[in-house]
Amino acid sequence: MLGRVHPARPGWYEKRDGIGQRQASYEAETDPVMYVPLCLFTGSIMAGEVPLYKDASARVEARVRDLLGRMTLSEKAGQMAQIERTVVSSRALTELGAGSVLSSGGSAPHDRASPSDWASMVDDAQRLALSSRLAIPILYGTDAVHGHNNVLAATVFPHNAGLGASRDAELVRKIGEATALEVRATGIHWAFAPCVAVCRDPRWGRCYESYSEDPEIVRSLTTLVTGLQGQPPAGHPHGYPFLRSVRENVLACAKHFVGDGGTHKGINEGNTICSLADLERIHMKPYIDCITQAVATVMASYSQWNGQPLHASRYLLTDVLKGKLGFQGFLVSDLEGIDRLSEPRGSDYRYCIAQAVNAGIDMVLFLFRFEKFLEDLLFLVESGEIPVSRIDDAVERILRVKFISGVFDQPFSDPSLLDVIGCKKHRQLAREAVRKSLVLLKNGKNQNEPFLPLAKNAKRILVAGTHADNIGYQCGGWTMSWNGDSGKITRGTTILEAIQESAGVETEVVYEESPTEATIETREFSYAVVVVGEVPYAEGSGDRTDLSIPFNGSDLITRVACKVPTIVIVLSGRPLVIEPQVLEKVDALVAAWLPGSEGMGITDCLFGDHDFVGKLPFTWSRSVDQLPVHVGDDNYDPLFHVGYGLKCSELTEI
Repeated sequence: MLGRVHPARPGWYEKRDGIGQRQASYEAETDPVMYVPLCLFTGSIMAGEVPLYKDASARVEARVRDLLGRMTLSEKAGQMAQIERTVVSSRALTELGAGSVLSSGGSAPHDRASPSDWASMVDDAQRLALSSRLAIPILYGTDAVHGHNNVLAATVFPHNAGLGASRDAELVRKIGEATALEVRATGIHWAFAPCVAVCRDPRWGRCYESYSEDPEIVRSLTTLVTGLQGQPPAGHPHGYPFLRSVRENVLACAKHFVGDGGTHKGINEGNTICSLADLERIHMKPYIDCITQAVATVMASYSQWNGQPLHASRYLLTDVLKGKLGFQGFLVSDLEGIDRLSEPRGSDYRYCIAQAVNAGIDMVLFLFRFEKFLEDLLFLVESGEIPVSRIDDAVERILRVKFISGVFDQPFSDPSLLDVIGCKKHRQLAREAVRKSLVLLKNGKNQNEPFLPLAKNAKRILVAGTHADNIGYQCGGWTMSWNGDSGKITRGTTILEAIQESAGVETEVVYEESPTEATIETREFSYAVVVVGEVPYAEGSGDRTDLSIPFNGSDLITRVACKVPTIVIVLSGRPLVIEPQVLEKVDALVAAWLPGSEGMGITDCLFGDHDFVGKLPFTWSRSVDQLPVHVGDDNYDPLFHVGYGLKCSELTEI
């Protein structure tokens, strides 16, 4: 029966008499009463007969079977589609029943949308889905890959390359917890993270999304899954998806299965050429750890393995991932990943759909071809090219994750969470992550005279470089837009601002992005901090054959370091080429990766409030001619080896 009307939501009523009682793990701390929309109640429910799938107290698998048995083929096909938020409409969600919505890279409700704007957008889409015949809610997904990075004023954590330098599994778990809360605050249920690629060539444009070239380091940092989803209880079934709290956790997505970091010459979406033994030894191991942590979803890779596209590999997607590894969640394509199965892309769409779905793809992610997808998928099933059993398996997996997510029982956002976005606690955690990710590569021109820590009470400090006062460059790609951008794109503290905050009250901080010779020679600086690095990029736009420091960074470093004692901070998504003559001239060198919004984490270490603890997660080669080069190779002779890192307090490596 229905109880009282919700005080703030007309059309919502209290559940009573045990109908839809919540599991303890789903209880909301702020509201002991559970309300549901009237649209969830059919005539039979109003008469006291609740369909099993709408009973929150029923077992998940029983609910899945009940709902699956009520669905038409068209409704099943709709559940297998994830559409972009720009094509959300009553037709797409209410009539055709799309199963999921996403915001592709940078896609937001509007420019500089607030967190509450995001929550309203997601809730509006959910209302459309709940108005469908069976009232099946959507899952909303987003690329929250270093915090809730598409939302203005959210906490932006270091990218994975920096976290790999930290070697701190517990830190990464806490980052997952903080990210989950900020994502949940906007009503979103699903984060497309973690990326567990093992990057074997820094020329790859997604190198910064990888924790390391070493699969064991990557494995140790899959704790992001537990941070996002919560810790499964002892005895939880292997491979079965899990979510601890519908209020505080979100679904995770291990990606990109499998071998995306091992492509020939680091070409994005390229070909990983290796034996099955090497694929398992290097690239597959992190997925085993994610599945052990009950990851709910896995995303397929754009790349190929020995010439076969992953999106069409039944052996790897079904026989290995779902069979051998025991994954019981659902497998989602990458954005328009199935289109790459024909040339020109998507030209034979029916073929693409047949290949991908029969290979094991459960949900297809695309931008604008929803109705075409439904039409072709139904044709393929009716013609027998895709078995009905494959459709049922896919939808069963999708529904399983939906029921586990709690979205049937608590489909809307929780406004009380909005204040956690960019909160002080999360920014303090991000600051800790920044300082733990820094790798000190050089400290003094000889071992007996360390250059760091810097004196806070110096008379005059020169700060220079393209990246010293640019929060966009500091955050990198996948920040407010797909490729990222330059300038004050979100809230945060730049390195210049952090230096100004940290230096003594009588210290003069002089900032010139590209200082003149007169400035360098006549201002009598105690020391200089030069911050250089890469422009933001994502995916294939970041593929490089030239890994020299952009913006003539080496020339700027040399100009300053010839006249002023200089520390160089490199902001990059991968090791860049440091010429011997440049390295010789500088007094100290720090790899800061892409640290995100909290620049104070850098000055924490520069001025000695905390020591450096980061160690290289990737081999730092002498030149691109050495690539690819990995720890353990014969004749391994890089500029800095994996695991290299110095402390201020010691004259030896960590």
